[in-house]
Amino acid sequence: MNISFQDRVAIVTGAGTGLGRAHALGLARRGARLVINDLGVGPDGTAQSSDAADSVAQEIRDMGGKAIAHGADVSDEGQVTDMVAQAMNKWGRIDILVNNAGILLDKTFAKMTMANFRKVVDVHLIGTANVTHAVWPAMREAKYGRVVLTSSSSGLYGNFGQSNYGAAKAAMMGLMNVLSIEGARDNIKVNTLAPTAATRMTRDLLPTEAADLLAPESITPGLLYLLSDDAPTRVILSAGAGCYAQTRIYETEGILLEGDANTPEGVAARFADIADPDGQQELTDAFSQTRKYARKAAQARGLDLKWGG
Repeated sequence: MNISFQDRVAIVTGAGTGLGRAHALGLARRGARLVINDLGVGPDGTAQSSDAADSVAQEIRDMGGKAIAHGADVSDEGQVTDMVAQAMNKWGRIDILVNNAGILLDKTFAKMTMANFRKVVDVHLIGTANVTHAVWPAMREAKYGRVVLTSSSSGLYGNFGQSNYGAAKAAMMGLMNVLSIEGARDNIKVNTLAPTAATRMTRDLLPTEAADLLAPESITPGLLYLLSDDAPTRVILSAGAGCYAQTRIYETEGILLEGDANTPEGVAARFADIADPDGQQELTDAFSQTRKYARKAAQARGLDLKWGG
């Protein structure tokens, strides 16, 4: 299988440096036309300059590709609308979206201001929603779209001092789950990348030897697969240093407590059974859990529950 993005149009947010730049160059090398989005701020979201986005766009043009730069703040809906309009005016389509823009404002939860909590959530979660919402109509009309959200191990597993970042990154999973369902009929596939890379946001947190191994370029091949014609959907692909794994959430088979046994003490007494991984499964939508619980309760009562699906 040869993965090509010839004539596809892609928007990559936060593409001025690090992972975003690597992703944009990877797409360009395989034929995509690029909108390089970067507000040009530091890792903490301060200062602004269009130099980074302009530089990457020029780099792509110098290698024979097609690219324009746009400095939209992804948390600003109006600026995002303008960016998408410019892409549509120039190329008439948007096939691919890589939501990569982000900032860090780390502090323990006790010391963090709610303003800094909101700012990180605004960039990562609301920014992702803004750009995805803006391109969604074009993808629906074209009956084609590939969208990748960017999560993090901090969101999937937690990390000290990153309650704001972790909450925003965990939200990517919920957004992906819903959009992958809603986009299915229009051939819009939505996946999540959970990268571990040495970027300007993380390099100072890593040992030098690890930073050398965790180059952004080592992750981009996985990202390109998630954007391909034959991509899966609703996948969390974790990646770093050329390593790839799929992250899944499973629910245990669980138990049923009835009548007088359904008490806090009953839950405590049976918690080992509740947590038993034997028979655990991956649920594919919210009502899968509802049906599971209703059927379990109905079977215990000898009821023949008629429920489609």
